[in-house]
Amino acid sequence: MNHRFVRLAETGRAPVRIVIDGHPVEALAGDTLLVALLGNVRHLRESEFGDGKRAGFCLMGACQDCWVWTADGARLRACTTVVAEGMSIVTTQPEATWPNLA
Repeated sequence: MNHRFVRLAETGRAPVRIVIDGHPVEALAGDTLLVALLGNVRHLRESEFGDGKRAGFCLMGACQDCWVWTADGARLRACTTVVAEGMSIVTTQPEATWPNLA
């Protein structure tokens, strides 16, 4: 098994294609990013504070443990963001850029 969640119901919804860390995967219309990620990979993201892997915690937007990034660096909360066709998600925090230090 290479994923954490297993879908048991609601399998008839339309597929939505997204990219996770450069790998194309499918989610279903109406899924959150958290469901799409954990339905396709073992963990949600790498912790930015250490070497631990994270899988979300509260599943409802309160704990701040499910932040992921778009390929262009925007931050999204996976548990409250609904998947959209063509999304490209990165699970490791991109290099921080500090415009005032240039």
